Amino acid sequence: MNLFKLQQQRSKAQIILVVVLLFLLIIGAVPGYLRGGNWTWLDLPQVENINQIKNILKTGLLLPDWQIIKQQEVKIGGHKWSAQLMQQPNFKPVMLLLLPQSYYLSKPEVEWMDLNGIERWKTDSYRQLNFTVENNSGSSVKARFFRAWNHQQTFAVIQWYAFPNGGNYSPVRWFWQDKLAQLSDRRVPWVAVCLKIPIEPLGELSNAQSVAESLAQTVQANLEQTVFNN
Repeated sequence: MNLFKLQQQRSKAQIILVVVLLFLLIIGAVPGYLRGGNWTWLDLPQVENINQIKNILKTGLLLPDWQIIKQQEVKIGGHKWSAQLMQQPNFKPVMLLLLPQSYYLSKPEVEWMDLNGIERWKTDSYRQLNFTVENNSGSSVKARFFRAWNHQQTFAVIQWYAFPNGGNYSPVRWFWQDKLAQLSDRRVPWVAVCLKIPIEPLGELSNAQSVAESLAQTVQANLEQTVFNN
C-alpha cells in the first residue's frame, strides 16, 4: 500500500513538472509569436540603451557628495565588473561593484557566488533590506544585507539587481518582469550592484544599516536617472 501511494506521489510530481515546463515554454514563445516571428527563446527584443548601460565599465557611477578615488574594470567569474572606490569626507572609503548587462541575451545568474569566490570571505547575519527610492519613481528594492569578513577587514554588504523600476536580490524577479515586458516588445535591463561598507572588526550589522540603506537609495536613484533613462 505504501509503495502504491509512493508511486502515485511520483506520478503527480512528474505531471506538475511537465505542466510547469510547458508553461515556461509558452511564456518564452508568446512574445515572438505575437510579433509574427518564430517560436524561439532567442527571438527577443533588443535592450534599447545597452551601450549606455555597458558604459558603466568605463566611467563607473557618479554619486552626489561622493568622490571617486579609483575606478577600473575588473574580471570576476568570467564577467566584467566596474570596481569603484569612493569616499565622503570623514568616512572610510566604500567599494561599489557594478556588473552591467552586456548583451541583450545576458541574464542575471550566479553573480553573488562569483563574488563570494573571489572575496573568500566568511559571512553571517543575512537579512532582507527593503527600501524605497526617494524620487519621482518611488520604486522599491528588496536587497540582501549581510556581514562579511576576512583576515583584514569586516564589511556590511548589500546586494541587489537594479532595474529601471526597482530591484531585487533574486534573479527570479527580473525573469518574470522581463517576460511580461516582452509581451509589449520591450525588455527590462539590469545591473548587479554590490556595496562593501567597512565596519568595526566583527561589528554589529545593525549599526551600519542606516548608512547602507541611504547609500543604496542613492545608487538606485542614479542608475534609474542616468543609466536606465533613455
